[in-house]
Amino acid sequence: MSRKIVVDDKKPVIPASASGVKKQPSKPVTAPAVKEPAPTHEIVKCATDGRKRIIIEGVTPEIDGGRFPIKRTVEENVVVEADAFTDGHDALSCVLQYRKAGETAWQETPMHFLVNDRWRGQFKITEVGRYEYTVLAWVDHFKSWRHDLGRWEQAEDIALSLRIGAELVDKVGQQVAGADGQWLVQRAKELAGEQELQHRRQLGLDDELAQRMFRYADRTLALSYDKILGVVADDERARFSAWYEMFPRSCSPVPGKHGTFKDCMAWLPRLAAMGFDVLYFPPIHPIGRVNRKGKNNTLTPGPDDVGSPWAIGAAEGGHKSILPELGTLEDFRELVGKAREHGIDIALDIALQCAPDHPYVQEHPDWFRWRPDGTVQYAENPPKKYQDIYPFNFETADWQALWNEIKSIFEFWIEQGVRIFRVDNPHTKPFAMWEWLIAEIKETTPTAIFWRRPSLDPRSCIAWPSSATPSPTPITPGATPSGN
Repeated sequence: MSRKIVVDDKKPVIPASASGVKKQPSKPVTAPAVKEPAPTHEIVKCATDGRKRIIIEGVTPEIDGGRFPIKRTVEENVVVEADAFTDGHDALSCVLQYRKAGETAWQETPMHFLVNDRWRGQFKITEVGRYEYTVLAWVDHFKSWRHDLGRWEQAEDIALSLRIGAELVDKVGQQVAGADGQWLVQRAKELAGEQELQHRRQLGLDDELAQRMFRYADRTLALSYDKILGVVADDERARFSAWYEMFPRSCSPVPGKHGTFKDCMAWLPRLAAMGFDVLYFPPIHPIGRVNRKGKNNTLTPGPDDVGSPWAIGAAEGGHKSILPELGTLEDFRELVGKAREHGIDIALDIALQCAPDHPYVQEHPDWFRWRPDGTVQYAENPPKKYQDIYPFNFETADWQALWNEIKSIFEFWIEQGVRIFRVDNPHTKPFAMWEWLIAEIKETTPTAIFWRRPSLDPRSCIAWPSSATPSPTPITPGATPSGN
């Protein structure tokens, strides 16, 4: 008789009769004794320790299986719920663990049982940055014992239960140093002592004992949720702010004269008095002259037509330059500082597109789509045509250099004191780029806020990384400078 022995579930099992080993002829015997094979202790292979009996699932909040972090603002609570359960009737303990990203040690807070295996816990966001959180649970033998102790009715059952509890408490007490360990050892002696039975039962049901046993619970067989989830924490301005939209060129006190950044400074006290805390500027860069649009979107601009601020780039520079009529970079920095004195942040519009005479068109022609007639494909939304705007070709072979250049645009304006960006049409740019870019910027500038214009495509809204801030289109209330 050949015996099949499973050594490894990935290796074929070869019976002894086919092993190629020559068998020795057995000697004839009158009454052969059948010898039972020695028992084998086969190892059951499993992905986790089979003694860990906890199941954790249904954790909320969780976005896309944990791929994207949730968003909160400073002083808000992150309320986490989870289903945690086990086989049988044993009681569980469950904690919510959290930490700042980059830290190794977890902080934790108890999760409280709700109903039907549902648990809830929460922690507070105390500062801007990234946080991580997860759920940890274990079968709590002391809690199970304490639950049963309160239900026993017969004296002999209560007495035996107290002996069991004394062993549980003493075991923990022996492992805990200091006053708490001594307290637990003493309580174990009292549980198994000679005092009146009901008195000892009350000692076992004591809340202080329960708190200490929870604090020093044996977590050898505890199980964590299989994901570490993320939180991006912004300041309150990401959750709620009052925006005032202003075209700087329209804020001159002299009718018909081009406004400057210094003219904008005169508006700051009034805006602050009305309760605005964000002053939003459309693009402030040089405006293209090639294919410039005139009034009412005409293709024949007059000599006084200043063009659309969203047609970015000209001989004076591109996305990292300022329209000379508005002033200098030093003037802009002064405006940012003055605004901050009034409790106002300057928000810039970032439009990732170029006028035909933007330096990028000459320096990086492969960043744009070229048509068979040798011209660059301008922006279209049939029947509309935007001859003064060239969109980027994000499928260019040089896409990495394009991504890095776009990132450097945000970094440049952050260096000038700007931390809030209104991104024009982000849903027309790759989701993967935004996921990478926003994470990179938030890594070095946690206070940066990315604000998107709403899209008509709901899926695009969902795919916009959760570290960006969705908001409604800004409304310019009150008196607005004329001549936008």
